[in-house]
Amino acid sequence: MRKNSMKNTRINGEVQRVLAEIIRGDLKDPRVGPLTSVVSVEVAPDLKTCKAWISVYGDETVQKDTLEGLRSAEGYIRKELARRVNLRNTPEIRFIVDQSIAYGVKMSRLIDEVNRSQEEQ
Repeated sequence: MRKNSMKNTRINGEVQRVLAEIIRGDLKDPRVGPLTSVVSVEVAPDLKTCKAWISVYGDETVQKDTLEGLRSAEGYIRKELARRVNLRNTPEIRFIVDQSIAYGVKMSRLIDEVNRSQEEQ
């Protein structure tokens, strides 16, 4: 099975949707920030591993605490994923903090500042 096959794309989408539901509604860990979203998911073609990129609104300490909370709840998240998604194997989840949204906001602010400075001249 190719990495970008239609089946793998559907599995990635379904796992992303279910992970977002679990993190948003089921986790009771106070370390996990309330504004945590699953940006992207990449499940390996053999269904053994899964990389989940998450975005956390807040400073670096909030992101670090959320990552620790998600890693400690990985067993529960994996069990719920197995219960809600019918897969041959339940993948081992690796959470990665995604900085692309923060980077985009920073670049947008820089562009706005350059535009304002050129309008003043």
